[in-house]
Amino acid sequence: MRQIILPVDPGRQQVVGDRKMGNADSKLNFRKAVVQLTTKTQPVEASDDVFWDQFWVDSSTTVQDVFALVPAAEIRAVREESPSNLATLCYKAVERLVRGADSGCPSEKERQTVLNCTRLLTRILPYIFEDADWRGFFWSTIPGRAGHLDHDADDEGRPLAESLLLAIADLLFCPDFTIQSHKKNSPDTADDIRAIDSCEYIWEAGVGFAQAPPLNYLHDLNRTELLKLLLTCFSEAMYLPPSPENKVLNPWISFFCSTENRHALPLFTSLLNVVCAYDPVGYGIPYNHLLFSDYREQLVEQAVQILIVTLEHEAGSAASAALQALDPSTSPSAEEEQEVHTAGGPDNLFVNYLSRIHREEDLSFVLKGLARLLNNPLIQTYLPRSTKKIQFHQELLILFWKFCDFNKKFLFFVLKSSDVLDMLVPILFYLNDARADQSRLGLMHIGVFILLLLSGERNFGVRLNKPYALRVPMDIPVFTGTHADLLIVIFHKIISSGHQRLQPLFDCLLTIIVNISPYLKSLSMVAANKLLHLLEAFSTPWFLFSSPQNHHLVFFLLEVCNNIIQYQFDGNFNLVYAIIRKRSVFHQLANLPSDTASIQRALQKKKRTGISRTNSVENESMEGSRPAVPAEPGTLKASLEATPGIDKITEKSQVSQDGTMVTLPHSDSPHTSTKSGIAAGASDSESNSERDHKVNRTQSESARSRLSSISSTAAWSANSDWVSSWKAKLPLQTIMRLLQVLVPQVEKICIDNLLSCSGV
Repeated sequence: MRQIILPVDPGRQQVVGDRKMGNADSKLNFRKAVVQLTTKTQPVEASDDVFWDQFWVDSSTTVQDVFALVPAAEIRAVREESPSNLATLCYKAVERLVRGADSGCPSEKERQTVLNCTRLLTRILPYIFEDADWRGFFWSTIPGRAGHLDHDADDEGRPLAESLLLAIADLLFCPDFTIQSHKKNSPDTADDIRAIDSCEYIWEAGVGFAQAPPLNYLHDLNRTELLKLLLTCFSEAMYLPPSPENKVLNPWISFFCSTENRHALPLFTSLLNVVCAYDPVGYGIPYNHLLFSDYREQLVEQAVQILIVTLEHEAGSAASAALQALDPSTSPSAEEEQEVHTAGGPDNLFVNYLSRIHREEDLSFVLKGLARLLNNPLIQTYLPRSTKKIQFHQELLILFWKFCDFNKKFLFFVLKSSDVLDMLVPILFYLNDARADQSRLGLMHIGVFILLLLSGERNFGVRLNKPYALRVPMDIPVFTGTHADLLIVIFHKIISSGHQRLQPLFDCLLTIIVNISPYLKSLSMVAANKLLHLLEAFSTPWFLFSSPQNHHLVFFLLEVCNNIIQYQFDGNFNLVYAIIRKRSVFHQLANLPSDTASIQRALQKKKRTGISRTNSVENESMEGSRPAVPAEPGTLKASLEATPGIDKITEKSQVSQDGTMVTLPHSDSPHTSTKSGIAAGASDSESNSERDHKVNRTQSESARSRLSSISSTAAWSANSDWVSSWKAKLPLQTIMRLLQVLVPQVEKICIDNLLSCSGV
């Protein structure tokens, strides 16, 4: 076969060669400038533009180059040995960003200068924050230089941090740099960055904006660079020592989310729309992520991080004029005004805007967008690894939590929508996947808290009766049932095979099951056996006597059984059958010894046999258990005291049909007596007041469980009076009445049919 040699354009070859040589020379010059800065012992004047321009004008370096050519040791050396030079470097870099924001970056050279300054500040700022003596530097004014940063007379003496944040905000809406200009590209028709209305340049269609701007990967890259710098500015809190009050607000976030930032509304909307409109799969072409670069993913990841960081601050009173400019129909009512007010907190426009989103199409856009991204790692195809998988699901869960927390209309929309199950399945998937990894404890907490919040509403429990047909790859038993069965099976897996540091979440997990139990029409045999397995494990004497709050777990599980028997008896024959088979567990609870000698024998048996915390009476390891992955260095050790109580996470209220919150009165409910024989199942048409009352009672009991655990001491030991105090309150009457009626009937059926009753 003859080899065909294509002709090469010598001119083009020379251009490519010159470009490579130019990049190498640029890196060399930048490195020389860094070496000069670190070796100079005398202060360099700020007016020496020839020296300072070496860092941003005469070089074209990528962010990887900046991190490689500016070592951490050299930054710290300049900070300690030549602090004035480091201060001047920061000032000059901010000055160039302000200048670029004022001019609108009309030329390619100015845009490259802005990017170089952005990357350099992203590299340097963490080493400013880690030194306590330097943290106030950006919040001070430099004598004789304030006027150079801001041209407005009112801005004289503005701190360096404020000038930097305002410049970043302006640059995020800079035509032909981060947004598409509406005018033709020419020097005479260039947009005036001070005169443009940034609400017309929102990055993506979605909430409050219907026009979809054309995709431009250069704009996405530039936005990502600026958002990285913004996130670095917000990260100062990471370097502060722990404060016992935890009331110190981050000044960077407080200023950026205040009315001083004229781009607050369009920026919040742009970030939210970019996240919720992102589709990593696209047209579904296999392996497309290996063939094409997805620059939008980097932008989405930075956007969701900026959102969850800025939403950490509480909302204060904020003007709604900017929001009405975007959507004139968003005039708030008195109730909405009251919702976004918090005592003593400064204005946070991001929280304010989030809490005011109310249109059905906007709420649906946000919910569908978050559900699509959270379900992305669950996608199954015939070709292995043929679809793109995102990695920022934990940030998405936090954003969803923030939406439910700050916007009650969104919470009500989620609960009444069938899409709530599209949120449930990925949350359960992530919980199951992270249960044995101690370094992912935070993911476990946020997932459980979201489900706890949702479970307090009736609509969530009713939705769980939908059959579970989707087969997500999880190491759980195969079953045919509903989404409620899936939830119970995974919770059993977490409790039985999770690591020790998940124990503070046990009462939250069981509270969720208690909250949904009055609405579960038919549990599968697998889920029913899992519930009884947990009850059997938690009701062993050594477990009940080993901690002052362990008996609350038994109360929760008994409450689940009572709710299902009283409200949904007709369809839950699997659970009734499991209760009859495990009737010895209930008889042992009713006859639990409370004398001191029996308590000591039970505790000694634990020490001799070394039974794990969730083993059954036969000392058999629960199915699926495996050793936990060791925690990574520096991982926080969560304790029961450090985990917030359920009363702090949930509210004694419900969302009404119009989206307002209705506070429910708190009172201790009397014990529900069992009607002749077995309580009939409650129909869907009957009043739900009793069910809601049980939900509130369960939450209050769990809150008391928290308080009792906090007040307990290491020297605590079980005694006869303590056991007797809660043993008499065990809600066993309904179950015992059921066993009294059904067991003789089942035994008679077995005898009549010559069957063995040993397994019943």
